[in-house]
Amino acid sequence: MIEVVAPGPLATVQDLGRPGHAGIGVGVSGAADRGALRLANRLVGNPEGAAGIETTFGGLVLRPERDVTVAVTGADGPITVDGRAEPVNTVLRVRAGALLRLGTPARGLRGYVAVRGGIAVEPVLGSRATDVLSGLGPPRLAAGTRLPVGPAPREFPVIDQAPVRARDGQLVLDVVPGPRADWFTDYALAALLGAEFEVSAEIDRVGMRLDGPELTRCRDDELPSEGMALGSLQVPPSGRPTLFLADHPVTGGYPVIAVLLAAEVDRAAQARPGQRIRFRRTER
Repeated sequence: MIEVVAPGPLATVQDLGRPGHAGIGVGVSGAADRGALRLANRLVGNPEGAAGIETTFGGLVLRPERDVTVAVTGADGPITVDGRAEPVNTVLRVRAGALLRLGTPARGLRGYVAVRGGIAVEPVLGSRATDVLSGLGPPRLAAGTRLPVGPAPREFPVIDQAPVRARDGQLVLDVVPGPRADWFTDYALAALLGAEFEVSAEIDRVGMRLDGPELTRCRDDELPSEGMALGSLQVPPSGRPTLFLADHPVTGGYPVIAVLLAAEVDRAAQARPGQRIRFRRTER
């Protein structure tokens, strides 16, 4: 077992989600930055899809009840084990009763803690992920939560450290035109690809609202709800887009002007309030 001493602003159990259930209204959910979770699991010798802990803006404190091997990836912030500083993207041994503490990250937003053996909470529809929109999966972690750890895999870690991803102040994200791009004026499409947007304070695992130029529509029809992909940029009547992340709804009633490439969603999930974003059209 691992005890959550403090969860920080938001900590949840995440794996790679529960795909294949959109027909019954269940989204995929899973880690917001899947690449970071996969890396953390590889570092400790787990299968890439094993469940770990996702933190938001640090503040997580854990205390294992037995010796464990862990790795912390994602947002670049201070890590200590019983007060001793440790690096991100590194295999760490934490003795029983020691405190593993993740501080406020200097870059990025979400961190991932993988424990050798994985977090072994009961799966729901084949996944241990917490979906904050639907309520499926284990509840948000709270002080006093005790998390079971699964048996260690047969494979041993093959490396003890991985490079740290560089992050600068402005994100440039590749997009393709959305299924309703023709509902927008030429000005809106030019503004989306030419202007700068700022991540607002309205950000969670469902999505992030972006401040920037108003993206005006050329059609005022009422759009029936239709399926929505991870990374969709949906534009409500305010004209300011919302970028949908891991726990996005499976349907939406507003037009989607563009969609991020799948590889860009991990980078978007690490954006912080106040950070600047530009979108770049690609045909890939």
